[in-house]
Amino acid sequence: MKLTAKALLATMLLTPTVISAATPATTLILHPEQATDTISRMIYGQFAEHLGGCVYGGIWVGEDSPIPNTRGYRNDAIKAMKDLGVPVLRWPGGCFADDYHWRDGIGPRNKRPTLINNNWGGTKEDNSFGTHEFLDFCELVGTEPYVSGNMGSGTVGEMAQWVEYMTAPAGPMADERAANGRLEPWRVKYFGIGNESWGCGGNMRPEYYSDNYRRYSTYLRNQPGNTLYRIASGASDYDYNWTEVLMDRIGAGRMDGLSLHYYTVTGWSGPKGSATDFDSDVYYRTIGKAVEIDTVICKHIAIMDRFDPKKKAGLLVDEWGTWFDEEPGTIPGHLFQQNTMRDAIVAAITLDIFHTHADRIRMANIAQLANVLQAMWLTEGDKLILTPTYHVFKMYAPHKDALHIPISYNAEILTDSNGRPYPTLSATASKAKDGSVSISLTNTLLDKAQEIEIPLAGLPSHIRQADILTAADIKAHNTFENPTAVTTADFKGAKTAGGKLKVSLPAMSVVTITLD
Repeated sequence: MKLTAKALLATMLLTPTVISAATPATTLILHPEQATDTISRMIYGQFAEHLGGCVYGGIWVGEDSPIPNTRGYRNDAIKAMKDLGVPVLRWPGGCFADDYHWRDGIGPRNKRPTLINNNWGGTKEDNSFGTHEFLDFCELVGTEPYVSGNMGSGTVGEMAQWVEYMTAPAGPMADERAANGRLEPWRVKYFGIGNESWGCGGNMRPEYYSDNYRRYSTYLRNQPGNTLYRIASGASDYDYNWTEVLMDRIGAGRMDGLSLHYYTVTGWSGPKGSATDFDSDVYYRTIGKAVEIDTVICKHIAIMDRFDPKKKAGLLVDEWGTWFDEEPGTIPGHLFQQNTMRDAIVAAITLDIFHTHADRIRMANIAQLANVLQAMWLTEGDKLILTPTYHVFKMYAPHKDALHIPISYNAEILTDSNGRPYPTLSATASKAKDGSVSISLTNTLLDKAQEIEIPLAGLPSHIRQADILTAADIKAHNTFENPTAVTTADFKGAKTAGGKLKVSLPAMSVVTITLD
């Protein structure tokens, strides 16, 4: 049965099949004539919360640190950000956002108050990284800022003044900003009005949040040269009622974006499982949970489409990724998590799914940038190592701002031990402005290679570049002693012949091929 990539997961609940030892080649057909939606580069966004070593140590070390830095920012983090081409960075939370009062983080650093981070480990927060440090960092690395405002414990006036402080060209807030060292206003487009307001952001009901959103957003004024993209605090996972109420009571005319949070976690109560010590059953359950984000997105989008058929409001998956137990010996509440080849496969599958919903998903922000959950890099003193997930994001760079090409293919569907279906093959394709076509393929199987054939009629046939990310063990990960245990390499398993692209896709691998 041929399935479009978008319809693939919806059919998984039909009769699952089992792969035989002699699986024939899978034919994968691209449909460039059906390509209508552009994959926003903002789907490749990042998230930096004041949580553990994400900001402090992961990005910021201060000007006096012996760690090589530029104005207090780690030089290796600056390079990693620029090399990855991070399009947007969300800050300061997360749960921390609704405990954060922005005035604590401006002015001379030695006069800023020290507080307790009640959400994450009860550690001290010295506020040395505040509004100026965040926005200057975004300028330094060439990324757009996404600021999350405090609705939970803050006031309307506080939030309104923060927006004015950052973006007003003149007036009292601009004068105060100038006195703190920044004469010109920053450009801050993306602004979130609360975070997880159903939980750590205030434990609100959707009706109550909707009224508060309308109130707060009224006072968040655009300034000359700066138009806000207002983002409502959306649902967690399967809470479709939250989306229903917000779309009804706020409406697309009052919000530009609606957030959604989804974590690949096997269970919220009790142990979540080790990030590095797991068996094949746990691996496939992780893949099954990751794939289920497609069903969740489809249901939230269906609600949005009823209220907003012209798709004026975007869906922003501004927290997503894997969530396992903290590494043994690390600080409780800091969520330091290693990153294996399993995380890389979850990242690839999830990005593939986001691409299929490019008409509605305008942004996504993986959690988190450094040292926390599914991080891009890990640091230890003056050392920084890139994770397998970082390499997937870099491999997928050709898809940014490219035209999404629908795909159809014969897909074998298995089920995990929890009964969740998952594909043995995940794929995505896009066409760039220069006419090149990029195809990414992920083999989720631990023990079987797959043969893929892609007819090239009407498509470029020269392989410009081909990269692979794989490992001998799904638990493989980079360490400070061996920082390149999992890294990209030139892929030799693709060739064009007889009007087809033929790919020998190793087990547990991610491949991106660009044709021109």
